[in-house]
Amino acid sequence: MAENKTAFITILGRPNVGKSSLLNKILGQKVSIVSDKPQTTRTRIMGVYTKAEDQIVFIDTPGFHKPRNTLGEKMIKAVGEGMTDVDGAVLVVEASTKFNLEEGKLPAAEEALLEHISKRNLKTVLVINKIDMLTEKSDLLSVITAYTNKYNFAAVVPLSAKTGDGVEFLLEELLKFTKPSAHFFEDGVLSDQPDSVMVSEIIREKALYRLDKEIPHGIAVGIDRFFERDDANGEPIIEIYATIYTERDSHKGIIIGKNGAMLKRIGIDSRFELEKFFGTKVLLQLWVKVKKDWRNSVSLIHNFGLD
Repeated sequence: MAENKTAFITILGRPNVGKSSLLNKILGQKVSIVSDKPQTTRTRIMGVYTKAEDQIVFIDTPGFHKPRNTLGEKMIKAVGEGMTDVDGAVLVVEASTKFNLEEGKLPAAEEALLEHISKRNLKTVLVINKIDMLTEKSDLLSVITAYTNKYNFAAVVPLSAKTGDGVEFLLEELLKFTKPSAHFFEDGVLSDQPDSVMVSEIIREKALYRLDKEIPHGIAVGIDRFFERDDANGEPIIEIYATIYTERDSHKGIIIGKNGAMLKRIGIDSRFELEKFFGTKVLLQLWVKVKKDWRNSVSLIHNFGLD
């Protein structure tokens, strides 16, 4: 019988480079929310990949950015903690660059991340995501050169988290990080996050998708009640009562929408995703409340499970 092996891998990168999409593609199921808006991930989401004797525990960190409030500071702290006591890292960058390669300068956030990686001498795989968006494939070599001139990566893997192209090759590279060890999670476990956290994240994802760009960073989702019961036919049903919190009175009306239309859409989207996630019928009730400046309130950040 083969010996069990385990590795803890942290996923790093700027906001919106596709870290959460990559984690979900690796696991084959959503454990981290995805949005085209930056800084979607607020906490460290731990995902677990197990195949035979190998287990990789992934830590999906928030996008590295300049913090503007207490929540932002906690997000950056989570990035630093994500580099502690791990066997390696994945640095996710974009194939389609928005910076000047000729000057040899990377985005400031990536320069800072590479500095942290260098200080820890962290074994790191460079993932160049979104190769499906490249118009000129020859540009890929320039991108690879720009990053490998800055750090001696264990491997470089161009891929597309959207299509899955190259993800299997990344897994082959990461399996080299595993060491003889008992597995920390049972087979079939995909995340260490409690169901209530996953529910709040799914609802927040659907709100991010539906709402204007200025609103999402000012919202949080609290789970008021979460329980399972049998319906009239004896079939299992999960009842969820949740509140979407926003910082501004003006945003409350936008989230609710005319005659409650926006909140209804968010609810329908969320319920559809939740029923896929739990594999059973879901009854979801949503409310909207204002909590002014909650992103600078340590107690509210804690109550929302974001610390």
